[in-house]
Amino acid sequence: MSTEPNVKQAIPFFGVENIQASLRFYVDGIGFEMTHKWIHEGKLRWCSLRLGEASLMLQEFWTEGPHQGRPDGILGLGVSICFVCEDALKIYHEVKTRGLDPSRPFVGNGMWVTSLTDPDGYRIDFESFTDVPEDTVYSDQNQ
Repeated sequence: MSTEPNVKQAIPFFGVENIQASLRFYVDGIGFEMTHKWIHEGKLRWCSLRLGEASLMLQEFWTEGPHQGRPDGILGLGVSICFVCEDALKIYHEVKTRGLDPSRPFVGNGMWVTSLTDPDGYRIDFESFTDVPEDTVYSDQNQ
């Protein structure tokens, strides 16, 4: 009997309204790289993205045919994905230079936390461990 773990990774899979808008956010804005894609009838329908050792997948909802079925309401309501990284403050500065508007970093649960909301309402958190006191709010002047 093998003692090696069978499950290797959990990958968030987001259904999106407009995959091109999502790619602008994740690839151009955050810096993810597209590693796999599925093109059907000349249209990008699904892709896998990677940033460092983390991944996520996007698939645009079909608006016609047998696979149509976007759910009602705000897609990302109540969903947040936490990416643990070496330096969340570095991510904060990088995404700002790419035109995104991340939340001001703060220390919560012993981690720097900065967040963004993607075009479909999914919340993306970048977090890194720190010894800075709880509830500290980052100031750009203290770089």
